Amino acid sequence: MKIAIVGAGGVGGYFGGLLARDEHDVAFVARGVHLRAIRARGLRVESTEGHFTIAPADATDDPGEIGAVDLVLLCVKTYDLAATLGQLRSLVGPGTALVTLQNGVEAPAMVAAVYGREAVLPGVVYCEVAVKEPGVIFQGSPMRRIIVGELGGTSTPRARAIASVLAAAGVDTILSDNILGALWGKFCFICGMSGVTTLTRRSVGPILADEETRLLLHVVVEEACAVAVAQGVRFDVDPVQAGLATFARFAPEAKSSMQRDLERGGRLEVEALNGAVVRLGRALGIATPANQAIYAALRLAVIG
Repeated sequence: MKIAIVGAGGVGGYFGGLLARDEHDVAFVARGVHLRAIRARGLRVESTEGHFTIAPADATDDPGEIGAVDLVLLCVKTYDLAATLGQLRSLVGPGTALVTLQNGVEAPAMVAAVYGREAVLPGVVYCEVAVKEPGVIFQGSPMRRIIVGELGGTSTPRARAIASVLAAAGVDTILSDNILGALWGKFCFICGMSGVTTLTRRSVGPILADEETRLLLHVVVEEACAVAVAQGVRFDVDPVQAGLATFARFAPEAKSSMQRDLERGGRLEVEALNGAVVRLGRALGIATPANQAIYAALRLAVIG
């Protein structure tokens, strides 16, 4: 299968590396020193399951050099997605599937607005990965799961084919008939995890140990769930209870990726997380005061 990885950071570099190792025709879209390192030394993956290097690796900052592909894994951060979409037309042919792997719930609609609903295959990713240094991807835990599914919930030949390709490459792959439920389930959780850890500048342990911040976490997740239900999202499991149970399983010193972004002075995905809860809640007439407070405070961190 011919595959383009758009955004070869932690998620894109890791899963793209697995697919390239499985001898698919994989091209990585990257930039800056990361791109130069991949071109010079290949893409190295340091994994809990063993290290490997893709060398040479097909990498470019110009999607026009790749041509039409069968599959695009969209792995850029949410704040880069809108600007990226207009640059991908050369990758998209009549049968190209664009798999969205962003945090948040708005990416499928954004892609559909540009390339049509039929081109979109929403995905949900669970994996602890990051760029360790230019050209090197580090996987911090054994989890490497991707959930994919058609927006309409049907099991189509293309969805089955893509799920099969991912599974054969070693990805823990789930083909879902309720992908929006899966997408929103993760979204509810990370709105709480990312929002509360980043706002308080504290790890999981102190948050759970304090009655007020523990309550804040609960309310943030409840508000996101209420917005989802108002939009007609069907959950297979209660996202509030599931999310809080997941939070409790983290090590006390665990931090969210958004909190780490704040600590290193990076951009935050707050617009796509708590900001999305606020925007969608206002459109539906649902109050989301906890998410609004987090969104307002972290917007100042981003702007400032």
